[in-house]
Amino acid sequence: MLAEKKAVLVLSDGSIFFGKGFGATERRVGEIVFTTNMTGYEESLTDPSYAGQILVSTYPLIGNYGTKPEWCESGQMQVEGYAVRELCALPRHEKSTSSLGKRMEDAGIPGIWGIDTRFLVRQIRNSGVMPSCLSVYEKEEDTQELLSMARELDYSKINFVEKVSVGEAAHYGKGSKKVVLVDYGAKMGIVHELVKRGVETIVVPFSTSAEEMLAFSPDGILASNGPGDPALLAKESSELRKLFGKLPVFGICLGNQLLGKAAGAKTYKLKFGHRGGNHPVLDVKANKVTITTQNHGFAVDEKTLPSEFEVTHRNLIDGTVEGICHRELPVFAVQYHPEANPGPCDSKQLFDKFVGML
Repeated sequence: MLAEKKAVLVLSDGSIFFGKGFGATERRVGEIVFTTNMTGYEESLTDPSYAGQILVSTYPLIGNYGTKPEWCESGQMQVEGYAVRELCALPRHEKSTSSLGKRMEDAGIPGIWGIDTRFLVRQIRNSGVMPSCLSVYEKEEDTQELLSMARELDYSKINFVEKVSVGEAAHYGKGSKKVVLVDYGAKMGIVHELVKRGVETIVVPFSTSAEEMLAFSPDGILASNGPGDPALLAKESSELRKLFGKLPVFGICLGNQLLGKAAGAKTYKLKFGHRGGNHPVLDVKANKVTITTQNHGFAVDEKTLPSEFEVTHRNLIDGTVEGICHRELPVFAVQYHPEANPGPCDSKQLFDKFVGML
């Protein structure tokens, strides 16, 4: 049985959800978002793109197969908190090394379970993502104080990329081709996809200049996923612009937005974002639909995209831009995650496309 802890989730609109606590006895503030993934909770919780956010799972049963470090997308838990309908008391998996609750407790991350996540997700869909505060506590908690803490948060003004990016270059794999992976919050899944294709991968800090990237003599550049508002990364997008025409450039998620900004386009915030593993995307040229994994709260404004770029992929739920490319140069990007773990794997051929350009 799970040891009883108390927990409360307070949204900035005044909504309060009382439940049972798990993980760390802590207070955390973050932007409340939801994911539709049925599995892969450890990959989500360690995805740097979730930095600064409190995650809600729409799937009702979480934690049933435990956790294992090798399933992680980074070296630490990245979320500020986690909300689920039901937490599994007795996880079972032959490779599991810890329960989800113990893993979160060790990482200092609070969680809440036993709440009506369907109602909560409907509220996020209707009102949009918003600041929130999650507390796991032992005696009593001041919900008005938590509400004040939530309302003080302005997610879009915080540069989360500088918090999650590597501090110095790191090398992975060996091969005849070399790629510089700019770490705006890169998932290890991207590194694995490149390395298993025989590509030497050099992960560099988000602030690396174009000149410094080229000093590694790479055959291509990959702009990674990452958290936060792309509008805060004007300097970084301008550095990507300098690489156009010099070598192939591929962008994923935030990388798509930054390449869009490098081209001269604007970005905007979505009401509640796209997060989960069941998002249908249309490949415009091939007229083919792919089911994708997504995790983003911003999108490229198609109306501001210059004529030398074209939209290659489109979200079939709301019509937003899911991919762009230069009409002549080897520069392309997608808003979704072709490296998705644990899946779906429908889009991994995009890495083959990129490697084929090198």
